[in-house]
Amino acid sequence: MVFYERGFEPNASSPFLQESSTIKLFDYHDIPYFLRGNPYITRGYRAFLSFRMCVKSVFVFSNESINVWSHLVGFFYFFCLLLFDNLVTIPESSGTTSDYVVLSFLLTGYMICMLFSACYHLFCCHSERVFHLLLSLDLAGISLGLCACYIPALYYAFYCHKVWQVLHLSCAVFLTLISLVCQLHPAFLTSRWASRRLFIFCSVVAYGIVPALQWILLLGGLNDNSVRLFVPKVIVMYLLGILAVGFYAFKVPERYFPGKVNFVGASHQWWHLFILAAYDWWHHSIVIYMKYRLKYHCSAYKELATTQIPFEVS
Repeated sequence: MVFYERGFEPNASSPFLQESSTIKLFDYHDIPYFLRGNPYITRGYRAFLSFRMCVKSVFVFSNESINVWSHLVGFFYFFCLLLFDNLVTIPESSGTTSDYVVLSFLLTGYMICMLFSACYHLFCCHSERVFHLLLSLDLAGISLGLCACYIPALYYAFYCHKVWQVLHLSCAVFLTLISLVCQLHPAFLTSRWASRRLFIFCSVVAYGIVPALQWILLLGGLNDNSVRLFVPKVIVMYLLGILAVGFYAFKVPERYFPGKVNFVGASHQWWHLFILAAYDWWHHSIVIYMKYRLKYHCSAYKELATTQIPFEVS
């Protein structure tokens, strides 16, 4: 049966809010319409839990458990990296204030993205109002996470070309602001805009190809040592992103195995894991590039472009 009608939202005193000692899990056709995003996930849903029960449900294995825990763990992982970078990595590399700022921005953006995502997946079952509020924060977190990827990458890529550095950093921030402004549209969170939301975020990601190509041309193509060193890292980052979007957009593998991956192995879980892998890979790549720039700077830029430089990747 469907026991929540469209448009109905229980308040804090409603008997529909679960406050018992056990948390019920429902089938797809028994949940409110706003939670019905993926018909191939047929059971394991939480519905209309109070905030207290939502917190309690983090220890109940549902179809959201991996989504919640993957990004909760991701939040604490990147927090540890933030401490390690600021206390160990940057001081050991004789980093400047700018290095502290850009790496901290990177990891703080990651942490915001992880935290907003975990909160959305944990509390989305409270009510329709809370669902949409947290979904908007989750999407804003994605925008900030993408911006966080751009800032240090553009800073170090155009380390020796300050005009282009400022221009591309400004473009990245501007695109992020556009994606955030689009989220103010009243239809942005509706299912009708699902493809548009994906297009907006993919467009922000695709912009990175423009500065990447210019960076390669400015440095002289594959003749440059840093291009040979870091282009493969950029390619891996985009491949991870493509895999994440592919699983998410096409609802693979549950589209082909409805009801078989309700709790483990669903597309959104793969999306989370690929995003975690991409963020971690990009942080590792940025740290390597930071060490590269701190070691060679721009003083012998023309010589570095065509000289084989023994640089230890660690």
